[in-house]
Amino acid sequence: MSPQKTSFYLICLMMWWPIFAKAAPSEAPSDSFIKPYSATYSTTWKKGISLKVEGTQTLSQTPDKQWLFSFEADTFFASLNESVKFNVNQGQISPLVYEYHTSAFGKKRDAVLTFDWQKNRVRNDVKNKPWNMDIQAGVLDKLSIQLQIRQDLKHNKAKLDYLIADGGKLKPWHFERLGSEKINTQLGDINTIKVKREGTGKRAKTTTFWFAPKYDFLLVKLVHQEKKESYKLELESIK
Repeated sequence: MSPQKTSFYLICLMMWWPIFAKAAPSEAPSDSFIKPYSATYSTTWKKGISLKVEGTQTLSQTPDKQWLFSFEADTFFASLNESVKFNVNQGQISPLVYEYHTSAFGKKRDAVLTFDWQKNRVRNDVKNKPWNMDIQAGVLDKLSIQLQIRQDLKHNKAKLDYLIADGGKLKPWHFERLGSEKINTQLGDINTIKVKREGTGKRAKTTTFWFAPKYDFLLVKLVHQEKKESYKLELESIK
């Protein structure tokens, strides 16, 4: 694999990432929803060689009382900026605008999804070719799903089933809770809730997540495995 493809692919993998009605006013910060924070992660990707990249994840509330969740990562060869603006109502996330921007050796990829909950439609703007797709109550994007899982774990929700707007389709994502596990991190030993997602099809994938109740169910570790490659995401710091 060329250095260009390797760097670009690694950046794209960094977020695995990577149910709702019409948009409603957002909640003020409280114990009922995840508190604002900034966390730094390292990612190690293996496919014949091993590469490591650092990225920053941030959750904040905007001046208009909405929420912004973002992830940024940069290497010498490539960069990734992924974000979603959303509202929260009774612990449920309503995405408003999801953005995905990457750059590698002068080649850029941009995607913007704009959710219209009055019409239950999402506008997809990819490669300057916008088009619309019907959605139903409960649809998330690939980034806000991470916060919704954390919120649902926080409130001990039994089922972790979601619909994701991705690639012009509504894709069902199911997560299985595997119980508790203590893991070693840069912040010391942390008690976590272990969750797994099994992929389907010819390229079956398995992704395992460790969420820490102590830190508002923050993702502290992720391990992704498929036939010829794997990558690992680990928490470095949080504030």
